[in-house]
Amino acid sequence: MGLYDRDYYQEPRRPGLTLRTPRTMVGILVLINVVLYAVDGLFFAERHQLTAMLAVHNDTWRYPWMWWQFLTYGFAHDVSPTHVLFNMLQLWFLGRTVEQVYGAKEFLRFYLVTIVLGSVVWCATFNLLGDHPRGMLIGASGAVSGVVLLFVLNFPRQTLMLFPIPIPIKAWVIGVLLVVGNLYGAMAEMGNVAFGVHLTGLAFAALYFQGKWNLGRLTDRMFSVVNFKRQPKLRIHDPQAKQADAGNLTEQVDRILEKIHREGEGSLTRKERKLLESASREYQKRQQ
Repeated sequence: MGLYDRDYYQEPRRPGLTLRTPRTMVGILVLINVVLYAVDGLFFAERHQLTAMLAVHNDTWRYPWMWWQFLTYGFAHDVSPTHVLFNMLQLWFLGRTVEQVYGAKEFLRFYLVTIVLGSVVWCATFNLLGDHPRGMLIGASGAVSGVVLLFVLNFPRQTLMLFPIPIPIKAWVIGVLLVVGNLYGAMAEMGNVAFGVHLTGLAFAALYFQGKWNLGRLTDRMFSVVNFKRQPKLRIHDPQAKQADAGNLTEQVDRILEKIHREGEGSLTRKERKLLESASREYQKRQQ
């Protein structure tokens, strides 16, 4: 069952069939998922090798050269079209609003990080608690669940419509049902659905929203600390330059002293007083 925002995007359709690049990050993600699903169904229909290659397996953690699967599994889906259909419908109808709130780049960072977190948690829990010798994880459900909850947290009173049954319902109710349903599914171990991955996406979305995180600023800070530490200032020993500075300082002090003799100490400006103080400290250093 899918969700869509009743008040979002009501511009009229343009006549004719046109092919154009998606204008939103959500559109690009939906296109990638649909294309990969179509390619797997058309060219690998017998054994679905493409899906198996993109999927993350319970032993992927043992092979560092295969760690890219912790991300790519989120772009592979089950043979049944309902899996990719419902995920992409929710991402399309609710994700665009979330993208407008956080921006395209930050939305992409959140989406990809949520995918990776879901697979890492799944792999860890499968190896700790799983009773089966082999396991495989596919689907964008964890990341989509995080996106849906972000929508709910930002717009809790927004009216949504259940799909395909057009029943209006408040977004906060959807959020409660999403959390409760996945908790129950995880405890009851219902079917082959990775409820733990969904819960990981929901938990990350809640922390992201409550902490007002920005993954772009966070990564910028990390790289600035690691790669661009403040270096100590380098001093170049130049006797001639020191002599020139000393001579210039003496001339300035002489002019200030003449001004005091001529107009009194009260005529000095703040800059002239600071210059006298710095000159006094410099003379004391030389004496020492």
